[in-house]
Amino acid sequence: MKLCIVTHKLKKGDGQGRVNYEVAKEAIRRGHHLTLLASEIAPELQQSSQVNWIPISVNGLPTEFLRNFIFSQKSADWLRKHRPQVDLVKVNGAITSSVSDVNAVHFVHSSWLRSPVHISRLRKDLYGLYQKLYTAFNARWEKQAFQKAKIVVSVSEKVAEELESIGVPRSRIRVIVNGVDLEEFSPGTVSRQTLGLPENVTLALFAGDIRTPRKNLDTVLRALVKVPNLYLAVVGSPEGSPFPQMAESLGLNERVHFLGYRRDIPQIMRAVDLFVFPSRYEACTLVLLEALACGLPVITATATGGAELVTPECGVVLSDSDDVEALAEVLLSLVSDRNKMQQMGQAARTVAEQHSWATMAKTYVDLFEELSKNEEHRSHTDLSPSSRPITLPSGVS
Repeated sequence: MKLCIVTHKLKKGDGQGRVNYEVAKEAIRRGHHLTLLASEIAPELQQSSQVNWIPISVNGLPTEFLRNFIFSQKSADWLRKHRPQVDLVKVNGAITSSVSDVNAVHFVHSSWLRSPVHISRLRKDLYGLYQKLYTAFNARWEKQAFQKAKIVVSVSEKVAEELESIGVPRSRIRVIVNGVDLEEFSPGTVSRQTLGLPENVTLALFAGDIRTPRKNLDTVLRALVKVPNLYLAVVGSPEGSPFPQMAESLGLNERVHFLGYRRDIPQIMRAVDLFVFPSRYEACTLVLLEALACGLPVITATATGGAELVTPECGVVLSDSDDVEALAEVLLSLVSDRNKMQQMGQAARTVAEQHSWATMAKTYVDLFEELSKNEEHRSHTDLSPSSRPITLPSGVS
């Protein structure tokens, strides 16, 4: 099979880029040939004889909106000229204006635009207006892209529901959850002292962008006030964040540790006791799976994509992201029962083991092969003797 993947990046260390990287590696392993329309790909993909990389450079363009628009146009131009050379095209969202066979959806902009924590509702300035227009244009282009695709892959049940809400038939939606590196993210012990974290206390972890209220650190801090024996480590850049000051105003300075932006998330996860992430809006987040893989009980909310992975055996899913009392009650119950936390942690790892990167990639490539075989079967059927027009000899009517 000749597979074409259209995406910005195929590399580790990038959420959507990692998904496409793993899919490409599995396709290569099965002997398929790849054409990659991308701005950046991992060196090992460049070195493969089965890969044809078509670089699409958008460096130097001033805004993400403009970068995405130019990428869409350039990739569509290439596909219009070379589409007969490939058997199947896989894209992400509205990344290209060309028709695709499989569109993998990591984010639904129309749902994000309706969210009460959309940036345009929080900032009434030019940046807020830019974000509103950026999201609105993407929502329109995505809807058109989804209508053209044969199959739309959703990365969570939440995204599947959002796709249905904008008119994508459920019969064309397949749910393929993102994967996790089970070796990089695994249970273990790390000295808290080396991380600057308090020892001999129950320690929770929150990780995400803390410059806006979307990830919902404010509710976590308010709940923490009601759980005096719990400490919290926060990973995320504090620059421009209101939450360090909020923690101080709530009298939490001694119990909340802002670690800044970090690349050693696996080590930090091995040093804590549980993960708390009741995001107000999340299409799908890798960090939930990473916490589960590290054997951490997970507390999240239904508004967080991927929450369907968190079973009662390994965590708690809140129905309301903003319910401070409910979150505090859950935290109190875990802090007071270390055996329960340990049992949840073991169950968490078991859940994560069902969602390795390899499992995810195999599911994608199985889908590609299924579609390719169906298309090949249709082509043969169209050319079979019974389906060909009958040509009568001259003079016979």
